Amino acid sequence: MNHDAFHTRIALGEALQIIRDVAASRRLDSERVATSRADGRVLAADVVATVPLPAFDNSAMDGFALRHGDLLPDAETVLRLAGDQFAGPDLGLALAAGECIRITTGAPMPAGADTVLIRENAAVADGRVSVPAGLRAGANVRLRAEDVAEGDRVLFAGQVLTPARVGLAASLGIDRLPVSTRPTVAVFASGDELVEPGLPLAPGQVYNSNRDQLMAQLRQLGLEPVAWPTLPDDPERIHAVLDDAVGNFDVVLTCGGVSAGEKDHLPRWLQARGRIHFWKVRMRPGMPVLFGEAGRALVLGLPGNPVSVLATFTVLGRELLDALQGRGEPRVRWRARLAAPWHKRHERLELLRGQLGQGADAFLEVQPNPADGSHRLRAAAGSDVLIVLDEGVRAYAAGEVVQVLPL
Repeated sequence: MNHDAFHTRIALGEALQIIRDVAASRRLDSERVATSRADGRVLAADVVATVPLPAFDNSAMDGFALRHGDLLPDAETVLRLAGDQFAGPDLGLALAAGECIRITTGAPMPAGADTVLIRENAAVADGRVSVPAGLRAGANVRLRAEDVAEGDRVLFAGQVLTPARVGLAASLGIDRLPVSTRPTVAVFASGDELVEPGLPLAPGQVYNSNRDQLMAQLRQLGLEPVAWPTLPDDPERIHAVLDDAVGNFDVVLTCGGVSAGEKDHLPRWLQARGRIHFWKVRMRPGMPVLFGEAGRALVLGLPGNPVSVLATFTVLGRELLDALQGRGEPRVRWRARLAAPWHKRHERLELLRGQLGQGADAFLEVQPNPADGSHRLRAAAGSDVLIVLDEGVRAYAAGEVVQVLPL
């Protein structure tokens, strides 16, 4: 990276595209895991059905299986009850003219039957079943392969395995699924001022909240990150520890030390050890965010203020981890009306904290939090979305529609 590019602030959209492109070039391998444990994973290959769903014609209700052709068109019909077919093994029953079979939900349809009368609409007495007029042909029957036919491509590489998708795979008899390997992630916080929670504070010290917050964000994505000891403001120590981490992890995440101050050693280390893809994005909070690669790892350096960590990981960190796993489905973004006006007084894109709710007309509405400083963690804790305000100075009116990202 040349000197001018190294100091150029890029737009958030450009930063996201760089992350996608770089991560795609380092796409992780796949592995097969038990279907029962695959929820939340990214599918690594398409899934093709080898059996149909349903596998056989069956009843959708408890009731009586019958031949619709036996019914009188405009009057009640009385049929002889010829047996029972419950859900489970197919008993091989067949209907003769004027007969019906008691059946339960999910049970295979007897040979010759094409319609089911639900139990609540039937009158049963002395081995006979009265069927009211007007029953539709084919009522309450699930046909073989009406949901999935053999050879159908039912799940696709890049999809996230939701509970319904896991259930679909299991219903096809699939006990193991190919999924992208989850990235290994090392988490660092840096700064001589940091003290671990539970210890006493000396003047000038603060508790290390960033590491716990970032670890929680990663676990929320189903990952198992490794927290390293706090990095001191010592370049030799920083270099030694990070050199070790980038040789053993897929992703290295750091908090702090990415600005242009005398104690901000990470950009110089990354430039010397690997490659910087971008440093500084036109966004607030989180402007000095750093992204590059060294060793086997992709390195994302987040700013030190706690709200900057929250926002930059939400927008950039998730994208990095998703792209490494080949996730093809974008994360949820909503559009909501501003519940109050907001005057944006700077040029950078703003990631404002807010609370999502419903307006009087039931449309989504978001209330911006006025405590917008990047150190205001209490305000972030009371928020459930980030409000995205585009680049440029401007006033936003109450009721104006904006994009929101769930935290």
